[in-house]
Amino acid sequence: MLFPHLKDAHVIACDEHGLVRTSRDFAGHVARLRDDGVRRLVILIGGADGLDPSILDAADGKMAFGPQTWPHALARVMLGEQVYRAVTILAGSPYHRD
Repeated sequence: MLFPHLKDAHVIACDEHGLVRTSRDFAGHVARLRDDGVRRLVILIGGADGLDPSILDAADGKMAFGPQTWPHALARVMLGEQVYRAVTILAGSPYHRD
Protein backbone atom coordinates (compact mmCIF):
# COMPACT_ATOMS: atom_id res chain seq x y z
CA MET A 1 0.00 0.00 0.00
CA LEU A 2 1.45 3.33 -1.11
CA PHE A 3 -0.37 5.35 1.57
CA PRO A 4 -0.30 3.15 4.72
CA HIS A 5 -0.84 6.15 7.00
CA LEU A 6 -3.90 7.08 4.92
CA LYS A 7 -5.51 3.64 4.85
CA ASP A 8 -8.80 4.97 6.21
CA ALA A 9 -8.81 8.06 3.96
CA HIS A 10 -10.25 8.62 0.53
CA VAL A 11 -7.38 10.05 -1.55
CA ILE A 12 -7.99 12.31 -4.54
CA ALA A 13 -5.03 13.36 -6.66
CA CYS A 14 -5.08 16.63 -8.56
CA ASP A 15 -4.08 15.86 -12.12
CA GLU A 16 -4.62 17.59 -15.43
CA HIS A 17 -6.21 14.40 -16.78
CA GLY A 18 -8.54 14.02 -13.82
CA LEU A 19 -12.29 14.43 -13.70
CA VAL A 20 -13.56 17.98 -14.12
CA ARG A 21 -16.58 18.67 -11.90
CA THR A 22 -18.74 21.71 -11.30
CA SER A 23 -18.67 23.06 -7.77
CA ARG A 24 -22.11 21.55 -7.10
CA ASP A 25 -20.97 18.16 -8.48
CA PHE A 26 -17.86 18.28 -6.29
CA ALA A 27 -20.04 19.04 -3.26
CA GLY A 28 -22.24 16.07 -4.19
CA HIS A 29 -19.18 13.83 -4.40
CA VAL A 30 -18.03 14.98 -0.96
CA ALA A 31 -21.55 14.33 0.38
CA ARG A 32 -21.58 10.79 -1.09
CA LEU A 33 -18.22 10.05 0.51
CA ARG A 34 -19.52 11.39 3.85
CA ASP A 35 -22.71 9.34 3.54
CA ASP A 36 -20.64 6.24 2.73
CA GLY A 37 -18.78 6.67 6.02
CA VAL A 38 -15.56 8.24 4.76
CA ARG A 39 -14.19 10.22 7.68
CA ARG A 40 -11.01 11.56 6.03
CA LEU A 41 -10.69 13.10 2.60
CA VAL A 42 -7.16 13.80 1.42
CA ILE A 43 -6.55 15.81 -1.74
CA LEU A 44 -3.02 15.73 -3.13
CA ILE A 45 -1.44 18.54 -5.12
CA GLY A 46 1.85 17.75 -6.81
CA GLY A 47 4.76 19.95 -7.66
CA ALA A 48 5.31 21.85 -10.88
CA ASP A 49 5.75 18.54 -12.75
CA GLY A 50 2.67 16.96 -11.20
CA LEU A 51 2.44 13.81 -9.09
CA ASP A 52 4.44 10.64 -9.62
CA PRO A 53 2.53 8.04 -11.70
CA SER A 54 2.64 5.60 -8.77
CA ILE A 55 0.78 8.14 -6.62
CA LEU A 56 -1.78 8.77 -9.35
CA ASP A 57 -2.34 5.02 -9.69
CA ALA A 58 -2.75 4.55 -5.93
CA ALA A 59 -5.23 7.41 -5.51
CA ASP A 60 -8.94 6.64 -5.19
CA GLY A 61 -9.76 9.33 -7.72
CA LYS A 62 -8.32 12.15 -9.77
CA MET A 63 -9.62 15.67 -10.23
CA ALA A 64 -8.69 18.56 -12.49
CA PHE A 65 -9.39 22.28 -12.31
CA GLY A 66 -10.22 22.38 -16.02
CA PRO A 67 -8.33 22.42 -19.28
CA GLN A 68 -6.39 25.62 -18.55
CA THR A 69 -2.89 25.64 -17.14
CA TRP A 70 -2.67 27.22 -13.68
CA PRO A 71 0.38 28.26 -11.66
CA HIS A 72 1.20 25.60 -9.09
CA ALA A 73 0.89 27.97 -6.13
CA LEU A 74 -2.56 29.07 -7.28
CA ALA A 75 -3.81 25.46 -7.23
CA ARG A 76 -3.77 25.47 -3.41
CA VAL A 77 -5.93 28.58 -3.30
CA MET A 78 -8.31 27.18 -5.92
CA LEU A 79 -8.61 23.89 -4.04
CA GLY A 80 -9.24 25.69 -0.75
CA GLU A 81 -11.99 27.71 -2.40
CA GLN A 82 -13.63 24.60 -3.85
CA VAL A 83 -13.56 22.79 -0.51
CA TYR A 84 -15.06 25.86 1.22
CA ARG A 85 -17.65 26.18 -1.53
CA ALA A 86 -18.58 22.48 -1.23
CA VAL A 87 -19.09 22.84 2.52
CA THR A 88 -21.28 25.91 2.06
CA ILE A 89 -23.33 24.18 -0.66
CA LEU A 90 -23.90 21.19 1.63
CA ALA A 91 -24.86 23.52 4.49
CA GLY A 92 -27.42 25.30 2.30
CA SER A 93 -25.60 28.63 2.49
CA PRO A 94 -26.35 31.22 -0.20
CA TYR A 95 -22.58 31.65 -0.85
CA HIS A 96 -22.66 29.61 -4.09
CA ARG A 97 -24.78 30.86 -6.97
CA ASP A 98 -25.43 28.77 -10.05
